Amino acid sequence: MTPIQSKMARVALGWGTRDLAQKASVSPDTIARLERGERLRAGTMETIRATFEAAGIEFIPENGGGAGVRFRKPSESN
Repeated sequence: MTPIQSKMARVALGWGTRDLAQKASVSPDTIARLERGERLRAGTMETIRATFEAAGIEFIPENGGGAGVRFRKPSESN
């Protein structure tokens, strides 16, 4: 997850930095550091990414078109 992907995911969900921090159980400063491009511990990054994924976000890798995010496609059973 890149800093811009974090920002895009937050906007897609309508979350501010404090919302994400609360849902991921990290400080708002941690979210600010992530989105400034500062290095965070791997476990912290995994927690933040898992929080987004639990909310329905999919991360799109940079594959020639640039990294991005999208909402996960609903499963057939939903």
